[in-house]
Amino acid sequence: MTNASFDIDAYFARIGYRGRTDASLEALTALHRQHPQAIAFENLDPFLGTPVKLDLASLQDKIFARGRGGYCYEHNLIFLHALKALGFEVSGLAARVLWGQPDDTITARSHMLLRIELDGRTYIADVGFGGLTLTAPLLLEPGLEQQTPHENFRITEASDHFRLQADIGGGWRTIYRFDMQQSYEIDYAVSSHFLSTHPDSHFLSTVIAARALPDRRYALRNNRLSTHHLGGRTEQREIATAAELAEVLESQLEIVIPDRAAFEAKLRDKKIVETA
Repeated sequence: MTNASFDIDAYFARIGYRGRTDASLEALTALHRQHPQAIAFENLDPFLGTPVKLDLASLQDKIFARGRGGYCYEHNLIFLHALKALGFEVSGLAARVLWGQPDDTITARSHMLLRIELDGRTYIADVGFGGLTLTAPLLLEPGLEQQTPHENFRITEASDHFRLQADIGGGWRTIYRFDMQQSYEIDYAVSSHFLSTHPDSHFLSTVIAARALPDRRYALRNNRLSTHHLGGRTEQREIATAAELAEVLESQLEIVIPDRAAFEAKLRDKKIVETA
C-alpha cells in the first residue's frame, strides 16, 4: 500500500466545502451533507472491467483528480481519511445488506460504514449506500427517529447487532445490519475484490448510480432513472439508448465516464438499452 498523505484541501474543493474544520458535530454534519451531493455513487469501473483500487493514492487520483465517484468502500474510505485529517476519532465497520431481504437473512459483510466517537457519544456515518445514502450522521441511540435532509432514519437493536432502517412510504424498512467490530482496509479489500471481479457480483452486469441533491435523489439502475423528490413524489424514466443513458450520467448525476465509447458498447452488449 502507498504511504501517500491525505490532501484535505483537495477534498474540500471536490465537495465545495467552506465550513468549520474542527472535530465538531457541526463540521461532521456539514461534511456528511455535502459529500453525497458532490460525489456520486457509481460502479462504472466494475461494469467496465477496470480494477477498483482502495489505497489512498488511487482513491485521491480517481475522486479528486479525475472527478469520479465510486461505491461504498471508495466513498467511506475517503470520508474516513478526511475525518481523521480533521482530528475525529473514527473507525470502520462492516454491514450485511438487507435491503429487499427478510430481516433475519444472513448476507455477506459487503458494505462499509463509519463509527465516530464525539463528545462522549457514538455516531454512525455512511456516505456510500447508493440511492439511500445517509445525508447526515446518526446518533447510535436505538429506537430514536432521526430526521436527515432527506428521509427519516432510526437504528434498532437486536440481540447481537444493530439495524439501520429508513421510513419509506410510511413504513420502516431495514437497509442493513451491523455490529461494533472494527474492520480494516484489508477487510474491505477482500470484499471489494469479490464485488468488483466475481462473475456473480451484480456490479459487473448492472449499472448503478445515485446522487443526493438538496431537494431530490437521483437513483439509476440500468436504464431506469428514478427521481425521488422531498415530500414523497417519485418520477421514473426509461432510457432507450446508450447515448441517452451516458448523457444522463454526465449531466444529471455529474459522473465522469472514463471511456464513453466502451461504456456505450457495453450497455448494448449487455442489452441494457436498445441495440437496434
